[in-house]
Amino acid sequence: MEPALSQIIDRVRAAASAATPQPLRIQGGGSKDFLGHALQGEALDVRPLQGIVDYEPSELVVTVRAGTPLAELEQALAARGQSLAFEPPHFASQGQQATVGGMVAAGLSGPARASVGAVRDYVLGIEILNGKAELLRFGGQVMKNVAGYDVSRLMAGSWGTLGVITEVSLKVLPVAPAEATLRFDGIGQADVLKQLNTWGGQPLPLNASRWVPGQGVDAATTGSLYVRLRGATAAVDAACRSMGGTRLDAASPDVGADWVACREQELPWFAQRAADHCLWRLSVPQTAPELALQTLGVEGIAAPLVEWHGGLRWVQAPRSAGDALKAAARAVGGDALLFRAEAALPISGEPLFDPQNAAVQRIQQQLKAAFDPAGIFNPGRTHSAR
Repeated sequence: MEPALSQIIDRVRAAASAATPQPLRIQGGGSKDFLGHALQGEALDVRPLQGIVDYEPSELVVTVRAGTPLAELEQALAARGQSLAFEPPHFASQGQQATVGGMVAAGLSGPARASVGAVRDYVLGIEILNGKAELLRFGGQVMKNVAGYDVSRLMAGSWGTLGVITEVSLKVLPVAPAEATLRFDGIGQADVLKQLNTWGGQPLPLNASRWVPGQGVDAATTGSLYVRLRGATAAVDAACRSMGGTRLDAASPDVGADWVACREQELPWFAQRAADHCLWRLSVPQTAPELALQTLGVEGIAAPLVEWHGGLRWVQAPRSAGDALKAAARAVGGDALLFRAEAALPISGEPLFDPQNAAVQRIQQQLKAAFDPAGIFNPGRTHSAR
């Protein structure tokens, strides 16, 4: 066993066995520390666990240690014409760097999420350190190597509350042979949602979409829709001819940069957020209609930026609008999360998980008790005190 891992195991064992269990704050690159409640406990740094353990391009699988910089993994995959299809956001800033373990723990996906799946869909196997200082492996390096509970995918989006991710095996995919982006100007949100649903029922190589509202009083009806197509050259060309719009060459640096900016929330729309407004993430069914945000009784809510073929709506609104936004999202079968706090605050200070169903709450409590009985990992990070 390598020294770095041995030291981490010793830290966890000591924290769990203390007369009063000592909370540990699992630390990776810190690029997503702005989400959830304030971090508590002594830092448990997993960044010494670095490196690609095994990579078989022909098998479309890579095994990586958790502290490996995400950019390093993506560069290694790109050199072999492959990628992480779910486009995980980095959110790197001020020296913070996304890591592979943090990518899995956060479970966040980028623009292609609605077409290719989420982080959890690409986790084949995982090695974790539980709250008893036991090193456990689940899954493997092939898609059909799952027996019993699929613990590997359970760790995706758990935010380090169930265990310390030390190593992960991921499915990767070849980069598509062809790509194009279509732009449609002067189209309102309601029409965009209808059109995306229509295209979704057709054999088109849809990969990602975003609708950006226009400016001023007509923002909701004068926006621009961008649709990214990926696949075989013939399929992409045929879709461009049938769908219309203005074709933007994927080889143009501006086109690719805009999709990265969307993934990293660096588009002008995100930058124009008022200092006293939060960024809310509304996850809803793709078939959900336009939400009447302006009728919620809260001033200052503008038209949202829409991604994931209608399934993700980013809203800029005051913190006080939270209850109304959550109610609007739940009314159509979704939910709302305060993703970024006001400009003056470094962390959202809102629960990442707020299940309304008592049965779901019990399941979460039972999982926590099974994996981390002493409650030492990231206490309070994801839930409000009940």
